Order: sequence, then C-alpha cells, then structure tokens
Amino acid sequence: MSRSTTDPTSAPLPGSDLVTDLRRLNTESEKTQLQLVQQLADSGDSGLETLMEFLLERSQQPSATVGKAYRLLRTADTAKAKEFCQTHFPQGVVPLQSAQAIDYSPLQDLLIRQDFQAADRLTLEKLCELAGETAIQRKWIYFTEVDGFPAVDLKTINSLWLVYSEGKFGYSVQRELWLGTGKNWEKLWPMIGWKSGNNWTRYPQEFTWDLSAPKGHLPLSNQLRGVRVIAAMLMHPAWTEK
Repeated sequence: MSRSTTDPTSAPLPGSDLVTDLRRLNTESEKTQLQLVQQLADSGDSGLETLMEFLLERSQQPSATVGKAYRLLRTADTAKAKEFCQTHFPQGVVPLQSAQAIDYSPLQDLLIRQDFQAADRLTLEKLCELAGETAIQRKWIYFTEVDGFPAVDLKTINSLWLVYSEGKFGYSVQRELWLGTGKNWEKLWPMIGWKSGNNWTRYPQEFTWDLSAPKGHLPLSNQLRGVRVIAAMLMHPAWTEK
C-alpha cells in the first residue's frame, strides 16, 4: 500500500535537496523529523551528508532528532561518517557535565548503541557514585540521598537518556507523565509498563529493553521498595530550575 500524499515524510528523498531537507529537519514536528533522519540515513552518501550539515547547525541544541542523527552517523558503515563524528563530536552530542567529576562517557556509549539494559544498570551505578561510598558498597540509593544530588549531574543523565532514545526515556519524561496523572502512582505504573493489573513487572525478563517500550519505561527505579526514591527523583529541583 502506498503512503498518502498528505504524509509529510512521503516525498521521495532523491528529488529533494540539501536546503529543503535541512529546513524540514528544523521546522517539522519531532515525529516527522525522526522519520526524516532515518530516511536520510537509509538513502546513501547524500543523505548522510545532509545529516552532517544538520548536526553542525544544531550542535549546541541536543535533542531527540540530533541524537538520532548522530547515532546513525556514528554507526554508519562509511569512512566519511566515522571521520566526521570523530572530528566534530568525539564525546557525542550531549555535554557530559558533572559537579563531582563523574565520567558519563560509558553511559553515553551504551545509549548510542541502544544497549538499554546495560545503560540502566550503569545509571544506577552512577547514582550510587553521586550518593557516595556507602551507596556504592550497598549498590542502591536511599531516597534521602537524592536531594543531595547535584542538578547538573541529574540533567546530564536525563539528557543522555532523552537524546539517545528518540525522546522516549528519561526522568523528565517520567515526571511529565506523572504530573499528567495528577501525581497518581497507580495510574503511572501501567502507563510506563512497570505494572500490569496487580502484578509488578519482573526484572529483567519482563521489561522491554528497546524503543518499542512504552514512553517513560526507562530508566528504572526500585518500585518494590515503595515510591520514595522515584518520588524524590521526579521532585528534584533539577527539573524546575532554569
């Protein structure tokens, strides 16, 4: 079945040009931008060159579209794309800022590769690093430790998840959904795929470790210990400060 002519992504790429594609990447809805990025990556060298130009234009504005463009260039099987990423974005497209000199580059690498299960485990390790040596030893965090997390670090972790998941995952996504339920946890759990009926989703086999997961599915918190940790995360000043 052919796509409708009203579909904004239905125009064939061979008939497009650099200026037109860049304009669409900057003006269309995020959903359409993400589809266009995939089409450009699949269209060969000319499409990859358009994505390179797009990244150079938007390098100071990390977004889901920027993250997908970078990820597809980074994994493209061409020497030019690999050289471009190494020359212009050797550390990725998300600034890895930390108030405690924590290295978030391994987390970025996992998310670029879409290894979401390993990224989720590493996220917890990084949160334990933020909490201190005792948390590192116990391998989980208390809700009372969350308030002391630097906003810059939580923003870095969140941006990594958000940018490299096409906007589906991250604490800010979970917070938005939670607020949309009127802060009702029992409505949130099934919405993000953490509970079905009266049954909690079992770790790790019942969670979905790819982009087919519900919005807000990742990163995980240990909801079996109650809502205090995730509540502290979603109410952290990082999400409301400018």
